[in-house]
Amino acid sequence: MTLRFGYGTNGFAGHRLDEALGVLADLGYDGVALTLDHPHLDPFAPDLAARTDDVRRRLSAYGLGVVVETGARYVLDPWRKHEPTLVSDTGRERRVDYLHRAIRVAADLGAEAVSFWSGTVPEGVGPHQAWERLTRGVEQVLAEAERHDVRCAFEPEPGMFVDTLAGVAQLRRRLGDPERLTVTVDVGHCVCNEPAPPQERIRDVGSLLGNVQIDDMRPGVHEHLEFGDGDVDLPATLRALLDVGYQGLVSVELPRHSHAAPAVAARSLDALRTARAAALAAEVTP
Repeated sequence: MTLRFGYGTNGFAGHRLDEALGVLADLGYDGVALTLDHPHLDPFAPDLAARTDDVRRRLSAYGLGVVVETGARYVLDPWRKHEPTLVSDTGRERRVDYLHRAIRVAADLGAEAVSFWSGTVPEGVGPHQAWERLTRGVEQVLAEAERHDVRCAFEPEPGMFVDTLAGVAQLRRRLGDPERLTVTVDVGHCVCNEPAPPQERIRDVGSLLGNVQIDDMRPGVHEHLEFGDGDVDLPATLRALLDVGYQGLVSVELPRHSHAAPAVAARSLDALRTARAAALAAEVTP
């Protein structure tokens, strides 16, 4: 088994989607993490089905796999980043609608997963109410995913209501451990916000791992960095992914690097390939 590398389209915000796909294919990536947003396959613009089919054909022509990401900053509200969310005071149904659209797009693309997160709890909302809102919303999302046979992956995000992998485990328990709800691990977040390094947290998640975002980061600072600029042990992280038998995309997550996207993507793939060689040469951890 080997590892397949992708790159997030939110790091190509200055490119047309087809051009971004072409650059990534030419560089040698295996897939893309496609954020549904106004620059790239806007889920609220006209002719979504036709545009999705065109993207599907382009992905097939380039030989790229795909996961669908839903972290668009202002796709629902031009004034408030990421709002409304699944735990907002108002507008939660708009977030559910967006996620339903993402699931239908994923089904049409043959995507490996749809990744999403909780959102930030509004002031004055306690944990009990936040959990009620979140579980109700996720249940609706999972029902749509069941209808379209799409796998979901929930991401803990620093600063949000569910901000650690322990929080994702609690969400799954509250929902009855649904098989369709897996886990997104952002490797940098593990350094920033988790009690153990990425390689340990990946082994903790094990077979529940449904999506991987990869970047570098420093403890306590939620800033996505290029490899080598933070504290991630990249070979050890990739070794852990091999050890748990992860077969999905491992997608670079650098949403603030669009100004130099082709060069950053090239450097990132070089770093990943070097680390993969080191990981393959390492002994399997018991």
